[in-house]
Amino acid sequence: MSSLAFAVDQDVFDETGASTCDVAIVGAGPYGLGAAARLRSAGDFDVRVFGEPMSFWSSMPKGMLLRSAWDACHIGFPQGDLTLDAYKAQRGGDFGKPVPLEAFIDYGNWFQRTAVPDVDPRRVQYVERAPDGFRLKIAGGGALRATRVVVAAGIEAFPARPPVFAALPSDVVTHSSEHRDLGRLAGGHVLVVGGGQSALESAALLHEAGVEVEVVARKDQITWLHGGTVQRRLGRLKPLFYAQTDVGPAGLSRVVAVPRLFRRLPRPMQDKMAHRAIRPAGARWLVDRLAGVPITTARAVIAAHATRTGVTVGLDDGSVRSADHVILGTGYRVDVGAYDFLTPALRHELRRVGGYPLLGHGLESSVPGLHFLGAPAAWSFGPTMRFVSGSWFAARQLTAHLCRTCRAR
Repeated sequence: MSSLAFAVDQDVFDETGASTCDVAIVGAGPYGLGAAARLRSAGDFDVRVFGEPMSFWSSMPKGMLLRSAWDACHIGFPQGDLTLDAYKAQRGGDFGKPVPLEAFIDYGNWFQRTAVPDVDPRRVQYVERAPDGFRLKIAGGGALRATRVVVAAGIEAFPARPPVFAALPSDVVTHSSEHRDLGRLAGGHVLVVGGGQSALESAALLHEAGVEVEVVARKDQITWLHGGTVQRRLGRLKPLFYAQTDVGPAGLSRVVAVPRLFRRLPRPMQDKMAHRAIRPAGARWLVDRLAGVPITTARAVIAAHATRTGVTVGLDDGSVRSADHVILGTGYRVDVGAYDFLTPALRHELRRVGGYPLLGHGLESSVPGLHFLGAPAAWSFGPTMRFVSGSWFAARQLTAHLCRTCRAR
């Protein structure tokens, strides 16, 4: 096993019999695993990680490919013994680029077994304030007291559902995040709503599974990413225009790759850059796969009704679509209030902008000792926090902050 595998300390208990630790991490995806590995490699932190490893990724549709470039798919560390390259060399896999979802999930599980072998797969039922830190209740019984809590729970709680579909049952309308096997819809007619990667790739997979499918998008036209082609043409000049994090177009990529710089820019400039870096778009390799799929652009859904055989959707040009099922490829809307494990008192104490917590050094929130990693950190540290490559910065900054805090005591 790699030298980065860590020994598991004996449990420590407080006077009430509850287990104690320095840092409790809620979530075992790329951000949670990356942070745990970095903290443990930095010193004597007693770190506990809760959650099923790579659970959200494992719920995504089979056959998907990662839109991010290979060099942006390393978890927690952009170089070293835990990269995607190290995994491929050790496992001897024959996958290439773009990275297949199944290979990335296996890589995440390999990372976990190597660097964080003691992940507790149980769910954290709630986190509340306690003297000198926090108290966590764990599913199946048991409690934990932690000096700090790191929320790395991902975006599973944040699917964006247009209000027009709110009253429709889940047997006729679902979000794209709810499908592991799109092939089960074979033989039917599916309407996909949305013009970004999740909508377009879902449509491609449905089409390839023999489903009659149509895409409806509000934008005037679908945006197709040309980054890979441009980067190959740049050759050795690529690093001048594109950061390894692979978020944003040429030039802008270099700015958003430095979150501490990005957060110092005027807020209107940050918002404009963030929108440009993460605008709805599809990977260029989807174009041929969608050649036989009707795509209606510049149309909004204004009505939706369940029928005996499926669902009827009305568009803003007066036209109507009938389908057996509607898949919403409408992305995610961050709102940490949707994390049901945060008690109402804790949520009330959080300073937020929209649904985003306001974060400072070490990605620490307005509640001392409570940190947020991943997409919830995007308002404070920029769009890179929405991608796997942001786990490098988050893990490093969290660890540096905790090390400084410990030294100051």
